[in-house]
Amino acid sequence: MRVLLVEDDLRVSAGLASALRRRGHDVVQAVTAAEAVEADPVDLILLDMNLPDRDGLEVCRRIRQHDEGVAIIAVTARAEEHDRVAGLRAGADDYVVKPFSMVELQARIEAVMRRTNRTARAASALQVGALRIDVDARRVWEGDREVGLSRKEFDLLVALARQAGTVVPRDRLQLEVWQTTWATRHNLDVHVAALRGKLDDAAMVETVRGVGYRLRCG
Repeated sequence: MRVLLVEDDLRVSAGLASALRRRGHDVVQAVTAAEAVEADPVDLILLDMNLPDRDGLEVCRRIRQHDEGVAIIAVTARAEEHDRVAGLRAGADDYVVKPFSMVELQARIEAVMRRTNRTARAASALQVGALRIDVDARRVWEGDREVGLSRKEFDLLVALARQAGTVVPRDRLQLEVWQTTWATRHNLDVHVAALRGKLDDAAMVETVRGVGYRLRCG
């Protein structure tokens, strides 16, 4: 998904852009309102409400006037209710108050894209090394052998396969598989161990200590 990140704090912008790219998004950055308004079309805009050259509410209105289809999430330190209401009335689809976690932001992004039907249909077939995954049929093959997985094991494998070769944080996996970040650490570890036990190449699922898991590409 192509994301326009409008943030004038370069340190914050760099960190957020890096985190979004790790999650597979194509990120374009802007530091002023003028750059934001003139940017090429994107799927989603993360819009800081405190910009140096123009108020974020005005920027939001202008973008919405020119593009009714783009998803907009206001990202700001303005936490009062009247600020949130003003942002939504200006055309934002959601409103995230700083500081926030990447897990919360990603969940809000997914919710906005689902609500507005702006997200592209996820691939229904995945190939990672010897693994072939039919997402719609919920079936997995390793070479010529079909692998029987439980519902959560399958969801876990798909979450890893969609970002194969990159580390998927534990909280991200918990959010995708259990729809919550409150799932216990033991619960995720047990399912990873069970998944490994059903694969001929158990080492495909790698542990990255202190971060999460990675599905090796080859």
